[in-house]
Amino acid sequence: MKSIGLRITFAATAAAVGLALVIPGVSGAHARPAAEPARAADPAALAVAAADRAADSGYDALAKGPHESFVRRDVVAGSGGFRYVSYERSHRGLPVLGGDAVVVTDSAGNVRGTASALGRGVRLATTTPQVSAAQAAAVAGRRLDKVGQATPPRLAVFATPDRDRLAYEVVLEGVRANAPSRLHVVVDAVTAAVLDVRDDVRMGTGNGYYNGQVAITTSGSGSSWSMTDSSRPGIRCGGQGGTAYTGTDDAWGSGSGTNLETACVDALYAVQREWDMLSSWLGRNGINGTGGGFPARVGLAEVNAYWNGSYTNFGRNQAGTGQATPIDVVAHEYGHAIFQTTPGGAGSGNENGGLNESTGDIFGALTEAYANNPNDPPDYLVGEEVNLTGQGPIRNMYNPQALGDPNCYSSAIPSTEVHAAAGPNNHWFYLTAVGSAGGGGNPASPTCNGSTVTGIGLQKAGQIYMAALNLKTSAWRYVNVRTATLRAAVNLFGASSAECRTVKAAWDAVSVPAQSGEAQCSTAPGNDFSLSVTPGSGTVQRGSTVTTTVTTATTSGSAQTVNLTATGLPSGVTASFSPSSVTSGGSSTLTLTASASAATGSAAITVTGTGAVTHSATYTVTVTSVPSGNDFSVSLSPTAATVAAGSSTSAAVATATTSGSAQAVNLSVSGAPTGVTASVSPASVTSGGSATLSIAVAAGTSAGTYPLTVTGAGTSATHTAVFTLTVTGGGGGCGGLPAWSATAPYVPDDVVSHHGRRWKATWWSTGAEPGAPGSWAVWSDQGAC
Repeated sequence: MKSIGLRITFAATAAAVGLALVIPGVSGAHARPAAEPARAADPAALAVAAADRAADSGYDALAKGPHESFVRRDVVAGSGGFRYVSYERSHRGLPVLGGDAVVVTDSAGNVRGTASALGRGVRLATTTPQVSAAQAAAVAGRRLDKVGQATPPRLAVFATPDRDRLAYEVVLEGVRANAPSRLHVVVDAVTAAVLDVRDDVRMGTGNGYYNGQVAITTSGSGSSWSMTDSSRPGIRCGGQGGTAYTGTDDAWGSGSGTNLETACVDALYAVQREWDMLSSWLGRNGINGTGGGFPARVGLAEVNAYWNGSYTNFGRNQAGTGQATPIDVVAHEYGHAIFQTTPGGAGSGNENGGLNESTGDIFGALTEAYANNPNDPPDYLVGEEVNLTGQGPIRNMYNPQALGDPNCYSSAIPSTEVHAAAGPNNHWFYLTAVGSAGGGGNPASPTCNGSTVTGIGLQKAGQIYMAALNLKTSAWRYVNVRTATLRAAVNLFGASSAECRTVKAAWDAVSVPAQSGEAQCSTAPGNDFSLSVTPGSGTVQRGSTVTTTVTTATTSGSAQTVNLTATGLPSGVTASFSPSSVTSGGSSTLTLTASASAATGSAAITVTGTGAVTHSATYTVTVTSVPSGNDFSVSLSPTAATVAAGSSTSAAVATATTSGSAQAVNLSVSGAPTGVTASVSPASVTSGGSATLSIAVAAGTSAGTYPLTVTGAGTSATHTAVFTLTVTGGGGGCGGLPAWSATAPYVPDDVVSHHGRRWKATWWSTGAEPGAPGSWAVWSDQGAC
């Protein structure tokens, strides 16, 4: 309800809000006519090209198996001119949960670091499930007390450091333990056991009304105004229905702790300060890193606040005197959004959850400091004004144990409740920013090893942590944060910097152990290089050879001698390099020779370059037998496709004469499930000819992944090729949702179907196509249907 308040952009009271959207890619540089003058290379294009080469080569942490590839997802700019390119791994056309990776490059297009949730190739014997998609959905549904909606199960590989499993991923929205939940459930496709559960909803804590007269950005004119930020896409605030509050003038709130419009003043003020802090201090574009944010809701009838994966929601304190919207609580909830929209997503498990909670606390402290509001002075306490249950702060960053949380990392952290598991990371951040002696009005902080740590300042600590988040993977644990922050400190400030030494000392001071291969702090700039293999795969017949080029580049310091070796060779295959060592910046030819009795099949060979440091890349070799008599091959392009129910696709079927004379080849396709029609035309070719595989998916086809086998039967042999068909939106369409229309007007929270996916409107629009590059601030992808 509109109430009398302050003029235009002024209002009374409390805390924050936010909004974040989706993820564009970055395209490569366009070819230019030779006659035009040379222009400086686009740093974004250089970053993408260098990162793609690293991914294709299986560089360092991006090691992969013979049936795998990396698909680029995001390119995000960070401070210091660095760019962070994230990838998803696929195995035989299936997504690999826990196989994500990140490449960081500098403005010159040099690879400056890699991170991977897996760090090896997938080991999986079969991609044929023994459990149906319907069974998996039923198993997942039992994890919620009430299911509101669910996505069709998606067949995938669930990868962990110890074992890989074929599994279904199901995303459910509903209620669990009387609280909202958006649950990701991974179900074993062989045993139907639940392998992993992750909830996008991150429950937080409440606060009161605090900020006094503040300026906020809204939208409108004349007698029509909205609590929608016109300059920060996706940021708006309203009640539990999700619609922004509106009014007849640009004066908002009454200053009362029970007034919800006042709560939205606080929420907008806080998230707008957080947005500006991210840009000014940390080089991040919006909450989601690509210029978008997420809406906020107030009036939750709970003593709580939370992030649910697509918006923040704020309740009240226990006394009912104030809403849960002080600066640090609002910024904390949007910190969860930042954690989820950096590479690797939200992750799972208590240790990862503790890092997620700590990330919220860190962004709360950073936002308080940036706002520097005298009504809520910056500090390193969390929710100190909330008085949620009448007991003051919720967490203490300089001495977590003062509120019952651990100061130091230990083997107990993986089983510690997530808010408590945040303690060591909060403690590390305080020591890095302020130091163990305190100062500037901040208290001293105890260390776990009795050491003294000299702080580097809040902004630098924030820059390092943000850069580390951009290197995050789904497998993040405390040791990974140590590795990522040290890499970030070296990239941003140099190996010989005080910043690097402080980051290391602070991790030692909270008992997170050093890791093999982590970036080292030194007294002089380190010499480093990168290594790539092009092409990244090849085929060799027994008794023959195949070659590839190994390229190195100096990425920091001076050039160095790099000795080259190859491991993981199949039986009967030998490797030689010419030359066997290069000066970084040079290249070598790798020749693989297969003996007459070499083991046939595909294998991932690791090419290693050893200098002052060691780097590696992956080359996949396929050894074939020497053909005898008349023979042919059959291949498909592409080998996989995702098709919405009611749509169709096709693939080229190519044949080739591999030995002897050409022969007639009869083509057929099998394995099509109910509702899918597949055919090959023409049905017969002479080897060396081609045909087309046509696939039509009926509207009622069940969602799932289905292998279709194309068989070529000749006079002397029979060969097959497999096409992996993934059907989305089965069972009668997208749950009855209306299809998107280019002429229909949409408002926030409208939900439509388009190209087999659910889309939720985050803005008012007509003609903005869901999924189109220019519509990222208008529609939020809710997943396949």
